[in-house]
Amino acid sequence: GGPRRLLLISNSTLHGGGYLGHCQQHIQSFLGQKVKRVLFIPYALHDRDAYARTAREKFESLGYGLDSIHESRDPVEAVRKSEAIFIGGGNTFRLLKALYDNSLIYEIRKRVLEDGIPYMGSSAGTNVATVSINTTNDMPIVYPPSLQALGLVPFNINPHYLDPDIKRTHMGETREERIRQYHEEPNTPPVLGLREGTMLLVEGDKATLQGVTGACLFLRGKKPTEHEPGTDFSFLLTDSNPLNP
Repeated sequence: GGPRRLLLISNSTLHGGGYLGHCQQHIQSFLGQKVKRVLFIPYALHDRDAYARTAREKFESLGYGLDSIHESRDPVEAVRKSEAIFIGGGNTFRLLKALYDNSLIYEIRKRVLEDGIPYMGSSAGTNVATVSINTTNDMPIVYPPSLQALGLVPFNINPHYLDPDIKRTHMGETREERIRQYHEEPNTPPVLGLREGTMLLVEGDKATLQGVTGACLFLRGKKPTEHEPGTDFSFLLTDSNPLNP
């Protein structure tokens, strides 16, 4: 397998816990002792200074220094020098537009897929790691030049995946219905619905579901399937995925 290492987290805060509290052991295990500093990309939120303070406090408590890319005079150079990248949550459209505006799509892809530096995403940061942001839950508050994202994996993810609530009287579309509508379009990749508290660890050509809640997998033309933590999702990493007609 290739050198890519990804930790794609559904959400940064789990009910009853602090920022990244539910996954901090996963983060430490993922980054290990070789990484000393993490490059944080706070573009998904408007108040980047406050966001960077929150992230810095958390990562320093875990033993890592943190540099926020918005404080760098040259974002491209910051990516080129980074030991590890973490993209946080917020609005996915705002985040992707800023990645394009700062010419970072190619640079991040190169660092992660060719140089093998660790990439962590949470929520919107997980969305942009995939093929496209077509399956985000966010409102398109700004207009990125494309919905194509970093393409670090050849499928899409729906973070914060919610199951239909049979007791509710709300008649709006469920998350499952929206993903099914996406799959009505031709040549659409698999979508992994990550429930809160769940994350996907990718190491080379191996992908494993981690966390506490599980995931729902949507393949075009098939019924969705349920998967528990520990599931091997490595088959999703092959572009010629046989399960996706």
